[in-house]
Amino acid sequence: MLGDLLGLDPLDASRVEFDGAINLTKGAILCADAVTTVSARYAEEIQTPFFAHGLHDILREHRFKLSGIVNGIDTSFYNPRTDADIPFPFSYRGLTGKKKDKAVLQETFGLQKREDVPIIAMVSRLADHKGFDLVRKIAYDLLGRDMQFVLLGTGDYDTENFFRRFAAENPGRVGVRIEYDRKLSKLIYAGADLFLMPSRSEPCGLAQMIASRYGTVPIVREAGGLYDTIKPYYEGSGNGFTFAAYNAYDMLNVIDQALALYRCEEAWTNLVKTVMKVDFSWNVSARRYAELFESLSR
Repeated sequence: MLGDLLGLDPLDASRVEFDGAINLTKGAILCADAVTTVSARYAEEIQTPFFAHGLHDILREHRFKLSGIVNGIDTSFYNPRTDADIPFPFSYRGLTGKKKDKAVLQETFGLQKREDVPIIAMVSRLADHKGFDLVRKIAYDLLGRDMQFVLLGTGDYDTENFFRRFAAENPGRVGVRIEYDRKLSKLIYAGADLFLMPSRSEPCGLAQMIASRYGTVPIVREAGGLYDTIKPYYEGSGNGFTFAAYNAYDMLNVIDQALALYRCEEAWTNLVKTVMKVDFSWNVSARRYAELFESLSR
């Protein structure tokens, strides 16, 4: 097979042989001048068994050529000031439109129309590594807080059914759409107050950046690109809320911190403006790729 399919001499078998099979990723790592992935934290994580699917020893051996460059987002497409997909445009200089979008979001999901109650949102594939087991564990604890919950996504059958049931049992407080709807996702980004991403694994993640662009403050687990892009709020610094351990009650504690800050209007408004100003465009990432390619040509 090496000769017929890959044009390799059988003597080169050691480069691609892994666990009795052909592994082209191993061969690429061995032969490449540089190996990149989509965040600095993930570049560290894939040198451990949990994240590397068996290739951690190879990646550790070649860590000198390994780097992580975080992805960016299309800041023209995701621009609350010009976005035709949201009812009321806004910017960090004026957040009146965001409050109006929140009212539309509440109406769309059948929630109580209350400006004073925070909305925690999720837009995600309902996949195991996205942390939905944590959310399911504390879902009913959330009902003890004065907040609303919105979810948009499709995926695991049992998770879909759980959230369908959760919404049916709590009308006016929980809104769930088991579907893929890009336009509706933008209304959620624009109208929600907090965006939850408790991922077990997240090489980069884009939703936390998109949510930030629309002034919806991220709550994330410190995994992969979530760690690199969202820094914890403390005394006015930071651009979101984070927790480290993969633990539902650590997550709930951080949610409580976020909900407490929401009640402090001035501090909350300042945080919303801060997250909207963070540059998640491709400009920074593109420069880093250019620098990497130029270093290889010297």
